[in-house]
Amino acid sequence: MVDVVFFDLDGTLVDHRRAAFAAIGGIVGGATGAAEAAGPAGSAGPAGSAGSVAELAAEWWALEARHMWEYLAGECSFAEQHRRRARAFLPLLGEPVSEDPAALDRWIAERYLPALQESWQCYADVLPCLEALGRMPGRRPRLAVLTNGDPGQQRAKLDRFGLAGHFEAVLTPTELGAAKPAAYAAACRRMGTVPERAVNVGDMLPTDVTAAAAAGLTGVWLDRGVDFVTGGPSPVAEPSVLRIERLTELPDLLAKMGS
Repeated sequence: MVDVVFFDLDGTLVDHRRAAFAAIGGIVGGATGAAEAAGPAGSAGPAGSAGSVAELAAEWWALEARHMWEYLAGECSFAEQHRRRARAFLPLLGEPVSEDPAALDRWIAERYLPALQESWQCYADVLPCLEALGRMPGRRPRLAVLTNGDPGQQRAKLDRFGLAGHFEAVLTPTELGAAKPAAYAAACRRMGTVPERAVNVGDMLPTDVTAAAAAGLTGVWLDRGVDFVTGGPSPVAEPSVLRIERLTELPDLLAKMGS
């Protein structure tokens, strides 16, 4: 019997990778004028920059991965990981870097976050999946979001797309005191269940599936056909991995697990 289903958020419910690339593309395009903002992704960056729009967006993505892990490891605050990204990125735009943390906070708040939020997209299979889970006969599993993101930002994504009401809880490192993969045991305790009766669904094979299984949960890999980190092809999973290509396949899979 499955008691709780945990859902990853970025790359599973909301396309954060595409949003981040679009946001930086807009920022770089804004520095070159409206005409270049509408040009191809490989067009030149702003005067004084260190690469094309695509190269700059990829560099920002790499900085996000590096400094988010510093935040998740407890090395810095969420605001500071944003500042670290801005300090490294602004010279690539040919822009000065202020020594005042408040100035970096303003750059994030006024230039990056609005563009990021405007670019958020909910995957088309999310609402149909959640609605189908709500119609499952018998004792339906409880649903929760388990994410390594910032709680305010992640809840804003769920609210934007009308998803929040489908979940009993939104669990982040702030609530649990740990990030995935260490957070699985704490998430089960928070939901009043045991790992053996919990399922974790996510797009990241190592952290959402392999690590979940190591913690005693059942990991379900949502293979969207692209690697969330690299943007390249999906990794190759062991034959034993429970794999779905669309979230709409999840209700039937859970029904079979409970039969």
